[in-house]
Amino acid sequence: MYIYTDNKMVRSHKVIIRDTESHQVIFTTLKNESLSKWLREELKLPEQVFEDITEENQSIIYEEYGDVKLLISKFLTFDKEEYLFYEEVNVAILSVKNLLLVVCEDKDVLTILSQKFAKRKKKTNSANYSTYIVLDILIDNLIYLTDSIDDTLEIIENDILDEKILEKQLQRDIYFARRTLNKIKKISSQEADSINRFYNRLTSYEKKELKYEIIDIKEHTLFLVNESRELLDRTGYLLNLHMGMMSNKMNQAMQKLASISLIFLPITFIVGNYGMNFKFMPELNLKYGYAYVTIANIVIAGAIYLWLRKKRWI
Repeated sequence: MYIYTDNKMVRSHKVIIRDTESHQVIFTTLKNESLSKWLREELKLPEQVFEDITEENQSIIYEEYGDVKLLISKFLTFDKEEYLFYEEVNVAILSVKNLLLVVCEDKDVLTILSQKFAKRKKKTNSANYSTYIVLDILIDNLIYLTDSIDDTLEIIENDILDEKILEKQLQRDIYFARRTLNKIKKISSQEADSINRFYNRLTSYEKKELKYEIIDIKEHTLFLVNESRELLDRTGYLLNLHMGMMSNKMNQAMQKLASISLIFLPITFIVGNYGMNFKFMPELNLKYGYAYVTIANIVIAGAIYLWLRKKRWI
């Protein structure tokens, strides 16, 4: 758990909440019993709130319970087992007057969020501005992942053109890239809606304080939606490019097989004629008949081969 107060971040195993009037930002999990008790008894939050925070499939929402503002967002973390696949982690932001709680069950995500928050937080910032900072960190994470996937797709495209990638590996990479991009598009769209609801519930003074920050974060979410759509289209293009190159290679292989068949077709015809067992056949008694037929076969095969080379079939 990390507690930001008095312009500094400290790590603590105990939740030390002064009061809702004092400006504090606390990064913690719901496993802390004292925090859960305080949320239930002091803030009187319904059990549904705790279910929403811990439910993995919970969508992004913004709700208000009296003085408590609840915004549930998502943080995408890299899956160590599957390349280009990222898992969703719930991040709940609870704002009560000047107190801000950032609740997440993944301790690694809490550490990342608290470290980035400490670099950007200023002593004079309000709880609403602190909420914006946390949201902006989450959006920046999505932008970073989108840029990473874009760079990876560039590498995949080069590998396809250089024929350095296996079909099974390509299909697997594209599949997980598409799943992640769909997540980013969905999260970004829902994030924009929840931020709108959060901003619309603010007072005139609070709206004025966050006006340009909210405009900035909305532009980022719009960028993510558009960029994820473009990258999804690009994954389809990469699959089509790979299939086109595979089809081209197959056509070239079939063309070479057809060329070989074309070379041996007249030779097979000639040899087949002389393989028939008739008693009276012309040229059977020629002294150099075998040599003539052999030379004729070589000349015919050579002429066809040169013609095919001229047509660039071989």
